[in-house]
Amino acid sequence: MKYTISLIRGDGIGPEQSEATTKVLEAVQRNSGVQLDFMEAEAGDACFAEKGVALPKKTIKIIESSDACLKGPVGETAADVIVRLRIMFDLYANIRPVKSYPNVPVLKPDLDFVIVRENTEGVYKGLELNIDQDTALCLRIITRRNSERIARYAFNIAEKREKKHLVTAVHKSNVMKKTCGLFAETCRKVAKEHPNVSLNELYVDAAAMQLIKNPGQFDVIVTTNMFGDILSDEASMLVGGLGMAPGANIGEDFALFEPVHGSAPKYAGKQVANPCSMILASAMMLDWLGHKHSDEECLSASRAIDEAVADTLRAGVLTRDLGGGAKTIEFGEAVAKRLKQIDE
Repeated sequence: MKYTISLIRGDGIGPEQSEATTKVLEAVQRNSGVQLDFMEAEAGDACFAEKGVALPKKTIKIIESSDACLKGPVGETAADVIVRLRIMFDLYANIRPVKSYPNVPVLKPDLDFVIVRENTEGVYKGLELNIDQDTALCLRIITRRNSERIARYAFNIAEKREKKHLVTAVHKSNVMKKTCGLFAETCRKVAKEHPNVSLNELYVDAAAMQLIKNPGQFDVIVTTNMFGDILSDEASMLVGGLGMAPGANIGEDFALFEPVHGSAPKYAGKQVANPCSMILASAMMLDWLGHKHSDEECLSASRAIDEAVADTLRAGVLTRDLGGGAKTIEFGEAVAKRLKQIDE
């Protein structure tokens, strides 16, 4: 099948990561039946500087007309881009895998778990106001509807995984009795619909500690918006850092895939950024398209990218953050070459 992909190259290191990733996706198309038609879309700091708006209407229309969106990191205008897109397209599930890859300097080896983060409400709704010049207020919105659907998403993932069939709900209901209380109550209710999956609960501070102390206990973590943002960045440091951290923003009918990190402007143009985060995000995109359209070619291509990244790292092709000297584009080209070898 042929898919239209809206591509936002982003700011800072984003264009370099995008270039390396498109090299990989070009190799996928040469060596499989997957066809991708990329539509360039502008968004972010550079777009704001040039046009006075971080997310132009034209970009929104391009995204609306695509089958999925692949996005590089955005700088200071991130809230005006990704947060707005999440709400606009109701991309309620933020999926952040935490996986150890070979030959990567990690704090904890042999990890493979997933953080499932509610993506459209909580304090990231941006409902803030000044009470007076000395007092500001932020509203934390937690709804039963959004808690239910993110919990179901997490339990559905756990049912399909081959590991522990365990969901850990992370909250702080001992302090935020109403908002986190509603989230925790909803997770318990959804757990009853999935008797083959166990439910564990942790307060967020204990979860942050356990991620360092004993991360191997986790299979699927489900949590609210801000807690998930913080914990997933922490978890990335277990497996090599943010350069190894892809993410997906998934709704009922549309999804956007991206590195989870920022644009790192001080490294822009130096070809030192690790493109794994965006390359692995593209693999997540193909996996989502494959399941959505029952397309075995896409599913196979997704697995092939993951295997090619692992093989490239195993062969000692490492970017600077991983202790090597490979340039951003060189790493992408090495993965693309490995994809050809897999096909052969």
